[in-house]
Amino acid sequence: MTRIQQDDFIQSIADAFQFISYYHPLDYIQSLGTAYEREQSPAAKDAIAQILLNSRMSAEGHRPICQDTGIAVVFLKVGMNVQWEADMSLQAMVDEGVRRAYGHPDNTLRASVLADPAGARKNTRDNTPAVLHTDIVPGDTIDVRVAAKGGGSENKSKFVNLNPSDSIVDWVLKTVPTMGAGWCPPGMLGIGIGGTAEKAMLLAKESLMDAVDIQELQARGAKTRVEELRLELFEKVNALGIGAQGLGGLTTVLDVKILDYPTHAASLPIAMIPNCAATRHAHFTLDGSGPVQLTPPRLEDWPAVTWTPDASTRRVNLDDITPDIVAQWQAGERILLSGKLLTGRDAAHKRMVDMLNRGEALPVDFKNRFIYYVGPVDAVRDEVVGPAGPTTATRMDKFTETMLAETGLLGMVGKAERGQTAIDAIAKHKAVYLMGVGGAAYLVSKAIRSAKVLAFEDLGMEAIHEFEVEDMPVTVAVDSTGSAVHQTGPQEWRVKIEQMKAR
Repeated sequence: MTRIQQDDFIQSIADAFQFISYYHPLDYIQSLGTAYEREQSPAAKDAIAQILLNSRMSAEGHRPICQDTGIAVVFLKVGMNVQWEADMSLQAMVDEGVRRAYGHPDNTLRASVLADPAGARKNTRDNTPAVLHTDIVPGDTIDVRVAAKGGGSENKSKFVNLNPSDSIVDWVLKTVPTMGAGWCPPGMLGIGIGGTAEKAMLLAKESLMDAVDIQELQARGAKTRVEELRLELFEKVNALGIGAQGLGGLTTVLDVKILDYPTHAASLPIAMIPNCAATRHAHFTLDGSGPVQLTPPRLEDWPAVTWTPDASTRRVNLDDITPDIVAQWQAGERILLSGKLLTGRDAAHKRMVDMLNRGEALPVDFKNRFIYYVGPVDAVRDEVVGPAGPTTATRMDKFTETMLAETGLLGMVGKAERGQTAIDAIAKHKAVYLMGVGGAAYLVSKAIRSAKVLAFEDLGMEAIHEFEVEDMPVTVAVDSTGSAVHQTGPQEWRVKIEQMKAR
């Protein structure tokens, strides 16, 4: 009978979450390297290069791949013959492991979990509690899978109860474009088919723990209906032309994963959950011999990809920016930002708009300034700030008109597309929206020379900061006329892909 010591289990959970914060799964990185080599869209190729460089930098520096270090998800298969030497519940042990991981002094991870989600939404400060799924199975070991799931991709999860005669493929192809780019493609799609509503969602999430192996499946051919679906969806989703970061290109997904389960005769429940460019998961087994020893990937196994700004990239000084200068920028143009950049995201925007609606003065002057939608990781060692990549901009769409009209704000920086309401507001006020690459947070942080909190310190990572940046890479995603690359890019590449297939 296997005896599992409480602290061995807790330490294994802690070590695993630290490990996945800075090491991509090697299968993902190598698949992304293959996508880089075949990509023909310059914008998508540039974005993938930034993600690959960021991944290697994170592995070398042992700092998070993404500023959104995720909500902790743990799948356990506990052998029936296992005996615990413990006085804590499974949930409490997992939470203690997460607490140790996210508070590690050499690699502090961002606390993103809020208690009382429909009320006060107060940060728990240690990223607990984790989301735990447990199966009791035959055997004398514990099979552990951990994942750190970012909010941008989790928010794009979809579920539907189809009629049994409906097409799963048609639903996926109709639904994926509605997800926009906030899930930071290229990543994976996890699909759960069957069971009940909650079972389908669980299957979709669990499928994302498997390795990228679509190339092997293509080489040997499908043997089951699920494998046929994987191959069909992989080809057809990529033919949508959404591309890396939604900019248009050949690769939107690196793999499509599917798990299924028997279901009711009247039902066809389908769940779809994407995994982002910051794919983070690990799988290990505990057998009573001590805590897990995870083997780091070798740096030489990363694709030999470098990234430098394109020669045509425009350099911009934010400290003397004017509306006339912004009006010259065109959608798709690449820019390097230097100077002082304000930050603010969901909670800060809500508080500011509430203040404006009450006729109160804001604590920060936004006139002719840019705001960066970011919640940075706390700094460690000699850092001025931790990884600080952009968050999904569409969540700020409902605040955009008020911020542009009432504060004199000139521009915004985030990730992914803007909705039509925000695009209309940007064009109306002759402002601009710039896009950073989601999944390149550590790379972005190297462009930040100083950081200080200006307002709303109680909001933690959502406080308003002022960054001093130097050569921070962004792309003009919506220009002052309302032209938007997330609309034009995929449209262009959908046509190009069809032409390539026809040839």
